[in-house]
Amino acid sequence: MGDDELSELRRRRMEQLQRQQVEQQALQDDIERQKQMESQIQIALMKILEPPARERLNTIKLTRPEFARAVEQQLLALAQSGRIRQRITDEQLKALLRQIVPEKKDFNITRK
Repeated sequence: MGDDELSELRRRRMEQLQRQQVEQQALQDDIERQKQMESQIQIALMKILEPPARERLNTIKLTRPEFARAVEQQLLALAQSGRIRQRITDEQLKALLRQIVPEKKDFNITRK
């Protein structure tokens, strides 16, 4: 290998390492931003929901995270629009969940 080839390989390797470092930093920034958003959401939910309602929502989040996220977004939108004037109780959250959850269809299978 000549000096030119060796220096070219070193240059390419340095560029590759720099790209990886930039990508890694961007990934860490995204993770940090997501953590900040999540903490802001939790703080807002603490203001909106009473403790039993917040516990219920956290339990739902364990079993159905996408559904819980949708409920959280809806609660936050209601709060931002000023439609929530007082903290939501567990019973009010249950009523809201009943409205959001679609009706289950029952299937009857008969064998002959």
